[in-house]
Amino acid sequence: MPNKILPYNRKLKKLARELRKNSTLSEVLLWDQIKGKALGVEFHRQVPVLDYIVDFYCHELMMAIEIDGVTHDNPEKFKDDQARQERIEALGVIFARVDDIDVKRNMHDVLTYLEDFVRRLEEGKS
Repeated sequence: MPNKILPYNRKLKKLARELRKNSTLSEVLLWDQIKGKALGVEFHRQVPVLDYIVDFYCHELMMAIEIDGVTHDNPEKFKDDQARQERIEALGVIFARVDDIDVKRNMHDVLTYLEDFVRRLEEGKS
């Protein structure tokens, strides 16, 4: 079955490219661990979806990974993130959220969580 192409704002392609060039430390650290099908499926960095950009996206599983930093603790930002996630989930995308600090300090736990997440999604496809 071919991968579903998600709608996106074409104006975000340039911003996504810039974000890939100027990744946060947590994004770089996690990308080093998940690139090249390290989790058994291929992820892409900074992928436009609708009017947003997700940190990492797997087309095959329709799975997004978001890294939440301290700015996500702000109640207004949390509300915006929740609305953003709900809009994207309405397209069938499933989110895995990880904390910035966990990526920096507990990468093993983050990878175990993501491996389990991917495995459960793959099992659900069969």
